[in-house]
Amino acid sequence: MGAKKLKITWKRSSIGCPKDQKATIRALGFTKLNQEVIRDDTPVIRGMIFKVKHLLEVAEVE
Repeated sequence: MGAKKLKITWKRSSIGCPKDQKATIRALGFTKLNQEVIRDDTPVIRGMIFKVKHLLEVAEVE
């Protein structure tokens, strides 16, 4: 059984958000709204998701 993955979808615009939150969106790998990325479920990624959780949808993937 491999490591868990997270499917992260950028759902709300970062316009009006602080620069550090915009940088977090970019660091997660997003370039466009409604884009999906798959990332490993690590404490670092979880922390980034927590910081901008109001902009994202997250689902676990096998």
